Amino acid sequence: MNLESPTVNVDKTAEEVFEFLTKVENFEQLMPESKQKFEKISDSRFLFQLKGMPELVLDQKGNTPHSQVVLGAASDKLPFTLKADIESTEDGKSTAKLTFDGEFNAMMAMMIKNPIQNFINTLSENIGKL
Repeated sequence: MNLESPTVNVDKTAEEVFEFLTKVENFEQLMPESKQKFEKISDSRFLFQLKGMPELVLDQKGNTPHSQVVLGAASDKLPFTLKADIESTEDGKSTAKLTFDGEFNAMMAMMIKNPIQNFINTLSENIGKL
């Protein structure tokens, strides 16, 4: 399952957006209002829970300085990655786009597609407000 957020314009440089997204504690500011729990586990790992969803732990899986941040599920039960692609635009500005890639059976994919799409859209919108 592959889902993408709309590309958002950010009034910060690609470097600033990258630095923000590589600090896992900053994801708390990006979470939707339905967030019930957020906990920084380490500098590269955090746990969160949205209303009606199970707790998820995300790890930083690899970053490309100033252009991409990759997070992935810490558990093999729900294997997925969440990528943030960041591009410089004009002076002091950039764009960001989120891509969710997961391997789920058809039934699971059908159940989680809309909530995941809404989740990445909200994250993306909130990145645009940085």
